[in-house]
Amino acid sequence: MLELKFIRNNPDVVRADLTKRGDEEKLAWIDDLLEKDIQSREMQTEINTMRNRRNIISREIKEAKKAKQDISGFLEEAKSLPAKIKDAEAALEEINEKIKYYQMRIPNILHESVPVGADDEENVLVKTWGETALPSFAIRNHGELAVEKGLAEFERAAKISGSGFYMLKGNLALLDLALQRLALDVLGERGYTPVMPPYMMNRAAYEGVTDLGDFENVMYAIDGEDEFLIATSEHPMAAMYMNEIFEEKDLPLKLAGVSPCFRREIGSHGLDTRGLFRVHQFNKVEQFVYCKPEDSWALHEELLKNAEDIFQMLGLPYRVVNICTGDIGTVAAKKYDMEVWMPREEAYREVVSCSNCTAYQSVRLNIRARDAHDFENKYPLHTLNSTAVATTRTIRAIMENFQEEDGTVVIPKALRPYMNGAETL
Repeated sequence: MLELKFIRNNPDVVRADLTKRGDEEKLAWIDDLLEKDIQSREMQTEINTMRNRRNIISREIKEAKKAKQDISGFLEEAKSLPAKIKDAEAALEEINEKIKYYQMRIPNILHESVPVGADDEENVLVKTWGETALPSFAIRNHGELAVEKGLAEFERAAKISGSGFYMLKGNLALLDLALQRLALDVLGERGYTPVMPPYMMNRAAYEGVTDLGDFENVMYAIDGEDEFLIATSEHPMAAMYMNEIFEEKDLPLKLAGVSPCFRREIGSHGLDTRGLFRVHQFNKVEQFVYCKPEDSWALHEELLKNAEDIFQMLGLPYRVVNICTGDIGTVAAKKYDMEVWMPREEAYREVVSCSNCTAYQSVRLNIRARDAHDFENKYPLHTLNSTAVATTRTIRAIMENFQEEDGTVVIPKALRPYMNGAETL
């Protein structure tokens, strides 16, 4: 979230950003937030004055008694102060709760390079890589092909878990693991520490990471528990240093999360019905970085390059788009999507999301760094995240891009060392 002092000192910046986003509802909040901020500070001063008076009046009563003076006025005042303080504290709490409500929902300040647009149709192309020529034969559905080869189960998975789940078998299971190992090895060589996080998070931690309004409708809540299954390992990695202070010498901290991801969202028709592109559970290797504010924009480009390098090693054609205001969401200040070429659809589909969240998450989570030159100065860190590889979507891309006319699928050379040398599925 945005720091209150930032909103207080830069209301026109916040208004301009909300105008750029076209968010009239939150734009209307700013005046009320600023007014309540003034009320909160004035009321806190008043409460402090009354508390101080409560301490002073005890001494005055003692001194008046010693001087044999009338203390009835002091006693009446002393009797009334606790109720006044209690009422003022209740009113202050109500005001502060409203301020926090606004803060938790006002989105991050966008980078100047974020394009203005209504939805994903207006995202801006940044670059493309690879050839997208179509084969001379009709590409088969990857799900049907996997079942035919005995490499996947959809109906049996649905029988035990419901629609949108799957089982991978044989070389397809190994392919999933190979993609994870390739990504972890690439990132490990570049200074990223592998992390296997918890697969559940409590509400307090989750609200620190993201606007639950963006995620709660696609997340699985644990019945009877204050826990959610994680939608991505970004979330537990962001929350792991909640309420902690970094030393600058330890930055940047680069992590590579590996985990299953659980999401309620699923395609309802067409290619998503019996396949691996949009499913309730999938594996993903996720990049995550904590850094000083001045380093975050260079690191944003580094995260994108890491993902590009992995997909280039796989030989999968892709494009990169700069996400526009109507598609970017609440948390990111700027976001790239990588979209891989899916020849059966003759379309690019999203496989990587790469975001610089600036200080938005660290303010919510109270994660700060201590200034190496000013020990008393502590400031919010910047956090960044990016997919390295989401396995099921990438498997579909491999099965379509490297499918041969007889239904054989050629395994990318970069993955073969992780698959006992197998060259085909």
